[in-house]
Amino acid sequence: MHDSSSQLDSNPVNSPDPSEPHRHFKIFKPHGFLSQFVPETRKSKKLLGELALFPTGIMAIGRLDHDSEGLLLLTTDGMVSHRVRSKKVEKEYYVQVDGDIDDEAIIRLRLGVEIGIKGEKYLTLPCKVFKLDGEPELPSNGRKIRDPRHGPMSWISITISEGKNRQIRKMTAAADFPTMRLVRVRIGNIMLDNMQPGKVIELTEITRVL
Repeated sequence: MHDSSSQLDSNPVNSPDPSEPHRHFKIFKPHGFLSQFVPETRKSKKLLGELALFPTGIMAIGRLDHDSEGLLLLTTDGMVSHRVRSKKVEKEYYVQVDGDIDDEAIIRLRLGVEIGIKGEKYLTLPCKVFKLDGEPELPSNGRKIRDPRHGPMSWISITISEGKNRQIRKMTAAADFPTMRLVRVRIGNIMLDNMQPGKVIELTEITRVL
């Protein structure tokens, strides 16, 4: 997971027409897609522009890494992007971890764990974490995580207000329960709901629900 923006996030086909109203979308980013419109040098990866015909100037608000899935917001409004990426807006993730996570690990995650960011140690901010009662209703991503005979797995909810590079994965690894699958299900009051991977929905009043 990654919540910073860059020029790779934006649809490069011209700039948005200032006379046109801004447009906003929510999508279910599938596993294996990059959260951007411009391909990286010498890399052949699936991009957001393959999911729909988006308006010029559209940009991803933050990111989900290549292996992560779920709710991603797009906008042509830079001010909306800045607001969503701020610490005022919560982001909730459902995380499948390797092992039957215990209360001690949950508390460690809630209080903050030490992770590495750009070669330096970083203590994550206190956040909301709880164990889910069973497996959440999520569509298959077409990948078999691993054979259950190799040991138990469990699901947790993590809600953070920051967005360091691959933060969730680094947090669960620091608590000794590596992430097996990561799905973002909420940004502010905008929910993933029952969307399917690759689905695109246009939003009319994004700022009122954040």
